Amino acid sequence: MNGAGSEYNMSIVNSYKRFMERNSDPRTENWWLMSGPGPLLTLLATYLYFCTSVGPRYMRDRKPYSLKQPIIVYNVIQIFMSMFLVYEGLAAGWWNDYNFSCQPVDYSYNPKAFRMAGAVWWYFFAKIIELLDTIFFVLRKKNKQVSFLHLYHHTMMPICAWIGVKFLPGGHGTLLGVINSFIHVVMYTYYLISGLGPQYQKYLWWKKHLTSMQLVQFVIVFYHNFSVMFCDCNYPKFINFLLALNAALFLYMFGNFYYRSYVMIETNNNNGVEKNEIKSSQTIVNGKAKEC
Repeated sequence: MNGAGSEYNMSIVNSYKRFMERNSDPRTENWWLMSGPGPLLTLLATYLYFCTSVGPRYMRDRKPYSLKQPIIVYNVIQIFMSMFLVYEGLAAGWWNDYNFSCQPVDYSYNPKAFRMAGAVWWYFFAKIIELLDTIFFVLRKKNKQVSFLHLYHHTMMPICAWIGVKFLPGGHGTLLGVINSFIHVVMYTYYLISGLGPQYQKYLWWKKHLTSMQLVQFVIVFYHNFSVMFCDCNYPKFINFLLALNAALFLYMFGNFYYRSYVMIETNNNNGVEKNEIKSSQTIVNGKAKEC
């Protein structure tokens, strides 16, 4: 029995090794965190454990840390990192070389192809750094911000980016990174201004539109990957399916957030105004009636 189990385990290990050898991009195999999924999964498990258990327990009887200056520096770094990623994604392909309808991966050492591979790794690195978003929330005791949507988003994005660097560092799926990085330029600019102090809140009237931009992002990514599944394109259909599915899930969750945060509140506020107007008009009518 033990022999059969051992053979089965060896078979799984050998299948994994063959899969990696056959599908991994040799250009990126020696890059940081690219040796296998283990280091990233360990990092993400530690992140989730800290943000959902260790961190809140550590902060339970402590005052929230301010972290104003570190967060300002962090947001500035994120803005410039995101601008760099948008530029690299456009310069390495999406500005005039890549095809929106179908773009296979170029696995050669062609300068532009290798530049795109590097941009995909830097995008992955940015997703790792963005885990600090949640850690800052925990240390500042902003536990309501650490929602399922937030944790799902910050956990899935590094995984998707790792898959990109390991197997597909270029081609069709990289449009997601360019669009997402552009959104992050706007998003971290918002965070930067909001962190400067209450006197700057008047400049943040566009928060609702930031969420709208994120929704548009998911629609584009969904269409971009779903449409290519039905044409002859040398890009893995399974990856297109996963990217489209992930975009649809994000669209649903962010859409639900948008509805609860903006549509419902505006509807309730409008209903409150209407009720007050009705009460006021009734008071006026009653007052006139009494005068008569």
